Amino acid sequence: MTNTSLLIAALVFLLAGTVKGVVGLGLPTVAMGLLALGMPGATAATLLLVPSFITNLWQIAPFGGLVPLLRRLWPMLLAAGVGTVAGGLLIGAPAGPWGSRALGVTLVLYAGWGLFGRPPLVAPRHEPWLGPIMGLATGVVTAATGVFVVPAVPYQQALGLSRTALIQAMGVSFTLSTVSLAVMLGGTGHLAAATLGSSLLMLAPALLGVELGRRIRDRLSPAMFKRCFLIGLAALGAYMVIASLGAAR
Repeated sequence: MTNTSLLIAALVFLLAGTVKGVVGLGLPTVAMGLLALGMPGATAATLLLVPSFITNLWQIAPFGGLVPLLRRLWPMLLAAGVGTVAGGLLIGAPAGPWGSRALGVTLVLYAGWGLFGRPPLVAPRHEPWLGPIMGLATGVVTAATGVFVVPAVPYQQALGLSRTALIQAMGVSFTLSTVSLAVMLGGTGHLAAATLGSSLLMLAPALLGVELGRRIRDRLSPAMFKRCFLIGLAALGAYMVIASLGAAR
């Protein structure tokens, strides 16, 4: 990567980290959405690996109540890992117009759910069979787009978890999805050592963004920020779909 592309990527991760610091999620979504405008999806996904893994690992702390949460979520988490690796081997890493199109559609759906969706509560008796389905679907979406929030986050919100448990659940899910994404990229031959080194460089701006986001959260209404963020995300996703359709012609 050139110095210019590294600088642009650093600014993207600064912005993505800020979003995560304010609303608790959004780093992979924002980073993939913006990076994929100027580079192949597989390269953008590789850049995402280190910042996503470290910031999500940070989000899991404190680790005290982690064991009961893992006992409840392991079917979904296991299915998400299997879906990511299997999806990558079957359809390949995100690349070309189809990858941008899939990512754009995912961003629009994610933004629409955030703005208008109200997931129903999932009864505990349905979790053993619904969790693996949601995990498998999340894995396939991750393989196709590099974004691992849909439908995992809506499903986790429908479990009726406490705020602390929900933040931990998202952190665990995102961390394991990041590892699965790395395995998938390696298995499909898209995990370049040079790009992985650049991913390590992106950790600093991402962490700085998270800290900035936390400070903004203390001064700004998170609800208003999230609304503006989701509207912008929907516009970005729509643009990616339209641009990819034009490129395919």
